[in-house]
Amino acid sequence: MSNKVFGIDLGTGMSAIAIIEGGKAQVIANKEGSRTTPSVVYIGKDKDGKEDRKIGASAKRGIIMNPKNTISFVKRFMGSEWNDKDVQKMLTMVTYDVVNKNNKPYIKIDGKEYSAEEISSFILTEMASIASDYYGEEVKDCVITVPAWFNDIQRKATKLAGELAGLNVLRIINEPTAAILAAGMDKDSKERLVLVSDTGAGTHDVSICEVSEGMVEVLASDGDVFLGGQNYDNEIVNWLAEEFMKDHSG
Repeated sequence: MSNKVFGIDLGTGMSAIAIIEGGKAQVIANKEGSRTTPSVVYIGKDKDGKEDRKIGASAKRGIIMNPKNTISFVKRFMGSEWNDKDVQKMLTMVTYDVVNKNNKPYIKIDGKEYSAEEISSFILTEMASIASDYYGEEVKDCVITVPAWFNDIQRKATKLAGELAGLNVLRIINEPTAAILAAGMDKDSKERLVLVSDTGAGTHDVSICEVSEGMVEVLASDGDVFLGGQNYDNEIVNWLAEEFMKDHSG
């Protein structure tokens, strides 16, 4: 078993995996040559009736043809209860079926129910395979980043997803802390306050961190889980559609 450790950004819209080489963080490209992988899972049936599962770009391409079987933005369901306002908002936005099971949102595909942690574990398995292909050997040890505002339940759900993927999750680390460490801001003795702005595909988070003597502490953090790149795209498309209708209606 390898003694190497990798870091995974399990993102709402996109995920990435990185290693440390030469003292610097290096994001590993996937099989398609991209350094980010869509956090999308497709679950269907092959010609023999067996489960057919795709992860990443190949799964994302199935959204148009098989929207009911293509799961995206599952991170927003992680560690959440059915009645949570963000969960209820998500129910109006997703293309797949979500059911209430023990007051938790479960994704229902072809009669089978999956927890958000199970779906996330499929994504994590894919990310781990990218690292294993890069090293040429199986790698299990990892750290996983989460938003600084994630509560204990959401952090435990993230760790569970890693364990379901067969990974040895050494630590759950705050995303702004990971960004500061990757930038090397912790390596000098200068005390400073750092503003970390994280715009992702599905969320936007802002954190104020204190860096002192090699330590990073998140002082304040807030975010909007419906203010990411996908939301920008949707607003632009809606605006264009409205303008088109104004010009061509009647």
